[in-house]
Amino acid sequence: METPDPSSMTQQRLIGDLRLVIENAEELLKNTDHYTGLVYQSARAKLAMALNAANEELARFEEEQLSRMIEATRAANELHHDQTGEERILRAFHYH
Repeated sequence: METPDPSSMTQQRLIGDLRLVIENAEELLKNTDHYTGLVYQSARAKLAMALNAANEELARFEEEQLSRMIEATRAANELHHDQTGEERILRAFHYH
């Protein structure tokens, strides 16, 4: 398989950034649950909705990334005529 292209690296970086934002938002929600005022509860509800949407988007990004990786590995296996499971696994984790 070839080295990942720059757009793939950018997508990986964005996925990592999104994970970090989600972790921070979850921590913020957890640490502010004792605030009972209406303004706080409203803000927390909005953050929870945005967090849910971000988690769904992250799952979609990761699924698409996994599908691309599987397809690239399959194509490389065909190109190099990998026959055994060992050859296929080694090809999946070998980057030039």
